[in-house]
Amino acid sequence: MAKFKVTQLRSGIGGKQNQRDTLRSLGLKRIGDTVIKEDRPEIRGMVNTVRHLVSVEEVK
Repeated sequence: MAKFKVTQLRSGIGGKQNQRDTLRSLGLKRIGDTVIKEDRPEIRGMVNTVRHLVSVEEVK
């Protein structure tokens, strides 16, 4: 199964509460944090919610 590398680039401060909660659910706590997540529909939805705050790369 494919995996994503999600890196937080911008702060969640000033954003909506659901966006801050989504960053936490992804395991991102501060700018520069990176997590590896499996490519599943629920992860894609979370990344889509905070797409303006993170960068996403495919990991082989």
